Amino acid sequence: MGKILPILLAMFGLGAGSGAGYLLRPPPAEEVVIDPGENGGAESESHSAGDMEAHGETSHAETDDGHSAPEFVKLNNQFVVPVVEGNDVTALVILSISLEVTPGSTEAVFQREPKLRDEFLQVLFDHANTGGFSGTFTSSNNMEVLRGALLEAARKSLGPTVRDVLIIDFVRQDT
Repeated sequence: MGKILPILLAMFGLGAGSGAGYLLRPPPAEEVVIDPGENGGAESESHSAGDMEAHGETSHAETDDGHSAPEFVKLNNQFVVPVVEGNDVTALVILSISLEVTPGSTEAVFQREPKLRDEFLQVLFDHANTGGFSGTFTSSNNMEVLRGALLEAARKSLGPTVRDVLIIDFVRQDT
């Protein structure tokens, strides 16, 4: 019971913090659209990103080289990975992951999310079992190895629409 209580408290605290962050997030930023074809270059009415998505619209900004800017998809839930040494759980690693995808691929990511989460968990468990979350687990080399393995798993599940894997939050809680 003494080993389970810290884990339960950590997971409860994480859930409460995530819920509070979700409820207290700021409203979507207003976006001003300038269309030189209408009104002689005057500003048209403002739309928030949420309004545009509700009407089936998407905004695709272009980069300096003329290509469409990527979309970023934040996976709904965090990943919780136990770190096992011997027969004991010595720590929990909690990660939030987002994907950089080609424009228009957001819906495909959400449709394949269960398979994608399974692939990511397998990569994260393998990383933990090889000692990737021990010692200096945040070293740039260690993080590059982890991101590369996650990107390979994402492309296995979603194909070339995935441009990159972003680790948004990374927490290790020792027990």
